[in-house]
Amino acid sequence: MQKYLLLIGRIFLTLIFIMAGLGKVMDFAGTQQYMSAYGMPLTSFFLIVAFLIEILGSLSILLGWKAKWGALALIIFLIPTSLIFHTHFSDQVQMIMFLKNLGLLGGLLYIYVFGPGEISFAAKKKES
Repeated sequence: MQKYLLLIGRIFLTLIFIMAGLGKVMDFAGTQQYMSAYGMPLTSFFLIVAFLIEILGSLSILLGWKAKWGALALIIFLIPTSLIFHTHFSDQVQMIMFLKNLGLLGGLLYIYVFGPGEISFAAKKKES
């Protein structure tokens, strides 16, 4: 039962990053404007990097292949993202977004420390 719960946890943890990454591509100009409003330079570059980290990091966790590296990439991505875009704490929505990111960081730290679990490409490789 535990191995299935770990897989479900990985699915739930990565959905937000996959959806956010796809959203960035679907509204590239709008996301650039949002980033520019926060004073970000080189928005095209950082937007492409954000997309790649969100998609590739999520897929590595979801599939359980190099999941610790994917978790680390997303941790490194989330720290500046949280500090740049979600520290206007007088706005309750921004406070919630910041706390949501802390929760995601917690889940990613678990993946980084304990790995993806039994149902993963990493586990299949160990069996061989």
